[in-house]
Amino acid sequence: MRLPKPLRNPSLVIGGLIIVTLISLALFAPWLATHPVEKLDMANRFSYPSLEHLLGTDNLGRDLWSRLIYGARISLSIGLLSVTVAAVIGTSVGLAAGYFGGWVDMLLMRITDVFLGFPAVVLTLAIVAVLGPGVINISAAIIAVTWTEYARVVRATTLVLREQNYVQAARALGASAPRILFGEILPNTLGPIVVLASLGLGTAVIIESAMSFLGFGLPPPTPTWGWTLSYGTRFIRDEPWLSIISGATIMITVLGFNLLGDGLRDILDPRQLTRVGAKK
Repeated sequence: MRLPKPLRNPSLVIGGLIIVTLISLALFAPWLATHPVEKLDMANRFSYPSLEHLLGTDNLGRDLWSRLIYGARISLSIGLLSVTVAAVIGTSVGLAAGYFGGWVDMLLMRITDVFLGFPAVVLTLAIVAVLGPGVINISAAIIAVTWTEYARVVRATTLVLREQNYVQAARALGASAPRILFGEILPNTLGPIVVLASLGLGTAVIIESAMSFLGFGLPPPTPTWGWTLSYGTRFIRDEPWLSIISGATIMITVLGFNLLGDGLRDILDPRQLTRVGAKK
């Protein structure tokens, strides 16, 4: 029996398995955690992985496995919130700019260029420094540096779609601009948006971890991956596995989202499907 086409895409399968595993760990963290995340055990500082502590303990004797799976909840929550809002804002801007054109396009794209002119790391750190740490504030900082990607891609797609015959026919029949935008154009831009969103989740994880690493993330003892990596570097000469495990967790998560995005692109991009059909 031949597998369905999505299951024949290795990037989609591997990335999907990684992300499903991560989401499962985050959802069932209260039952999978072997120790309270804030429980100190100074007698077992820097203990190696064992049956009692699956990934060992940190410099304060806290169970690393429990802290990492609870940290997945934080990273995924911030990622999902920031990507959802950034996609809504960027898509709305891109649709309006691409469909109406003229001064609307010029105004919205100049605003987009202003945000693109700031280095992403500098802008996120500045926003969090002003607003303070917190899930909402960190998400707002990530939104500020990621919505522009959706705006530019959706605008470019809308410029092409607005000239298509079915859009021209809807306009000739008297359909309103919102009806054309959300009924005719938006459904045909969902493919690129879904791909950008999957890749954006990986970007959000990196930004959140980087801010925690630099001391601008959620305050300790919150079990974020960035904090775990940060204090692990203080003992990297003698106890390197703290940094290795937390860094590998971030790397595998981002890799999973990137593979998932690549797989979705191959499936949703008509040009990719045409190439596959030509090879067959």
